[in-house]
Amino acid sequence: MQELDNPIPLSALQHAVYCLRQAALIHIERQWEENRFTSEGRVLHDVAHDPAERKRGNIRRVLALPLACRRLNLAGVADLVEFRVGADGEIAYPVEYKRGKAKLHRADEVQLCAQGLCLEEMTGNPVPEGALFYAETRRRVAVPFDAQLRARPRTPISPSLAI
Repeated sequence: MQELDNPIPLSALQHAVYCLRQAALIHIERQWEENRFTSEGRVLHDVAHDPAERKRGNIRRVLALPLACRRLNLAGVADLVEFRVGADGEIAYPVEYKRGKAKLHRADEVQLCAQGLCLEEMTGNPVPEGALFYAETRRRVAVPFDAQLRARPRTPISPSLAI
C-alpha cells in the first residue's frame, strides 16, 4: 500500500464527531490520560489487533488489517474485516470493536463507514455495510452505509488533525 502524506487517522473521525475538543487534545496536543474505560478499550483492541487471518466456513476473517483511502487521505487499522463470498467475488464487511454499548450519537458509525470507504478504494468493490461489536452487550449492531453516513467522513476536518 502506497504511503499517504499526513493521513487523518480513522480514529480521529470518531473523536471529532463525538467531540472536537477531545479530538484536538488527542491528535494535536497529544494529551492522553489512561483511565479505567480507556484501559478496557485498549485491552479489547490489543486482542483484536493481533494480526491474523482465519477462515470460518466461507468467510475469510482478517484481524488488524491496515486501511487507507488516498481520495479522502485517511489511514488506520481495521479491528476485523470479514470477506464474504458474493456473486462478484469477496465482499468486505468491516467490524469495529467498542468497549461499551451502542450510543445515541453516530461517531462510531462514522468511523466504521470510513473503514468501508477505505475498503472500497482498496478492493474496487462496494462495501454496503459493516458492524459495530460492543463488548458490554456482546452484540453486533449492523450499520448500513447509506448516503448520509457516507457523506460524513468527507466533511472537511481540520488538516491539523492529520498526524
